[in-house]
Amino acid sequence: MKSDGTDEPGGTARRPARAYGGKSAEQRRADRRRRLLEAGVDLFGAGPGAYRSASVAALCARAGLSTRQFYEEFRNLEEVLAALHRHVQKAAQGAVVEALAEVAEGSLRERVESAFRAYARVLTAHPHLVRIAFVEVTGVTPELERQRLEARKGWVGLLVAALDEAVERGEIGARDYRVAALGFVGAVNALLYDWTAGYVDADLDTIVEELMRMFMGLLQAPPGAPGTP
Repeated sequence: MKSDGTDEPGGTARRPARAYGGKSAEQRRADRRRRLLEAGVDLFGAGPGAYRSASVAALCARAGLSTRQFYEEFRNLEEVLAALHRHVQKAAQGAVVEALAEVAEGSLRERVESAFRAYARVLTAHPHLVRIAFVEVTGVTPELERQRLEARKGWVGLLVAALDEAVERGEIGARDYRVAALGFVGAVNALLYDWTAGYVDADLDTIVEELMRMFMGLLQAPPGAPGTP
């Protein structure tokens, strides 16, 4: 994970710093930030309620940094959690967009399955990431809750756009898929979390296959919809 390049609080200009150990001030700061974020993954994703029981001192000890160095990068633990949540969402979205581009001319099932696998690979690469993305981030503060809901809204929008494209290709019937997409996104996240936590005894291929069955099912027009008996 890389530094986002934000300025120090207050916007005060900093003097050019000399390089130490062959690293510039910017490189040292990026390294500190990376170490703090990696420590956050280990600490916040360790188990139920891990974020709420964490402390700045514990995070710094895990990162091998001082609290002074922590406050040079973040105001509080919430900012660390928010940064981790953004990182997970951005990585997953990037993987999905790339996967869809690679199978742009494939069938609807091929496109969706490729996207599911890309999404799952990112989220299950580290079990703690799933907990951070879907559990620890929930209900912390109003600001973080807005961030979480905006991320979910983005996934729903991405899915609806893919379905609208399928409508244009004549692969599925036209209807408003937003509610179905919202329910499906929630189901995907819940299933992946339960699987990663060990509540579901199955391999990833089985999980993806079940998700595909669910997805193809939601494409069926409801009774009474235009064009149905």
